[in-house]
Amino acid sequence: MQTHSIQIKQQEFVLHPSGAVYWSQKDMLLIADVHLGKVSHFRKHGSAVPLQAIYANFDNLDGVVQHFKPAHICFLGDLFHSYINEEWLLFASWVARQKSKITLVSGNHDIIAPQRFEDLDVQVKEEWRLGSLLLTHIPELRAGYFNLAGHIHPGVQLNGIGLRGVKVSCFHKTPDQMVLPAFGTFTGHFIISPTSDDHIFAIADDQVIPITAALPK
Repeated sequence: MQTHSIQIKQQEFVLHPSGAVYWSQKDMLLIADVHLGKVSHFRKHGSAVPLQAIYANFDNLDGVVQHFKPAHICFLGDLFHSYINEEWLLFASWVARQKSKITLVSGNHDIIAPQRFEDLDVQVKEEWRLGSLLLTHIPELRAGYFNLAGHIHPGVQLNGIGLRGVKVSCFHKTPDQMVLPAFGTFTGHFIISPTSDDHIFAIADDQVIPITAALPK
């Protein structure tokens, strides 16, 4: 497993191959688009999604939390995909095991009442401004802030020698914003078209790999 560290506004951020980001100075783990409940939702409506996909999300959460042992975990929206279903009980059990404080910056899929989260001691915010950093779910450019967000599920198509159009998740950093990849195992990704001003950090082979922004066609 190989992480990659970057600097944003004189702060260190460690990009993890799970798609999470560790903010060193705040001792905070940022995670976007887990979409808990999505597997159960689709299975309920007849989709042949493997049951183990439910537990993979929690295994991945346990793995990255154990790696960083953060004081604070912040979910950048779309933590829970649907109304309460059987995965909510798994989530409640997972929260009860955590030593970290947990905050949810709510996303468009977070339709469960905030009080339900707060009953689990999960604080819910619409956005979170920390110094010159703005944490949101939907990417937003705001004067004076660097934005950290999710929602897009960014991915890139790699066309180098031997890759043959492989599509992978990525962190997509522009001068004033970074969009995190979706953390969830059943989410897919949106293939972006980066410009020469962008920085792309692809996730492949359990590594975070900086790649050329202007990807070959």
